[in-house]
Amino acid sequence: MVETVSMNGGNGPNSYTQNSKSQEEGSTRAKALLAKSIQENLEIQNNSRVFSIADLGCSVGPNTFSCVQTIMQAVQLKLKNCGPDLEEPEFHVFFNDNVTNDFNTLFKALPPERQYMAAGVPGSFHGRLFPKASMNFMHSSFALNWLAKVPKEVTQEYSSAWNKGRVSYVLSSREVMNAYAAQFSSDIEAFFSARSMELAGDGLLVVIMPCRAEGTLPSESTILDVLECL
Repeated sequence: MVETVSMNGGNGPNSYTQNSKSQEEGSTRAKALLAKSIQENLEIQNNSRVFSIADLGCSVGPNTFSCVQTIMQAVQLKLKNCGPDLEEPEFHVFFNDNVTNDFNTLFKALPPERQYMAAGVPGSFHGRLFPKASMNFMHSSFALNWLAKVPKEVTQEYSSAWNKGRVSYVLSSREVMNAYAAQFSSDIEAFFSARSMELAGDGLLVVIMPCRAEGTLPSESTILDVLECL
């Protein structure tokens, strides 16, 4: 059984809630692109009574609520632009993260003025989470960059890809980098395979994640440089 790891729960000084400023800033910068993608690419059917939204890798907030609010506002604007005859559907938002996520803290922090019904969906987003063709909009922000598991070969001392107990590959050998790359490739394929089953035919998936420029070394990435300190 694969061990799952989640962000620190609660509201204490070491919690994700108190230590997610960089993710908040990244999501804020992406708001305009998120709204634009909805206006340009999302299709809404006239007979839709329920509009289902999923935030994959939601953690414990507050960033997930801000993202959902941006999505809601963009969808509502899209509905208005479709004409006065299009009735606004009810919104159902699914908050997903690993089973070890602190969903209690998440739901205690739900905005009281929200215009949607909320539900928690525990489980890895590298597999199926929802019925076929049931989701209208799916979103993942600063979550897909985390691997589903540690590549086995980087933990084995006899392996050429042994990473000597480190959690980063920034200054590691080519074999270590290849092991992490192979795991990410497997993860991303599993993620998109599951979403392709769950999204409605006119649905939309938006993924926001940190990356490094093509042709640059891992050591030239500020994000990976931070991980090297762990």
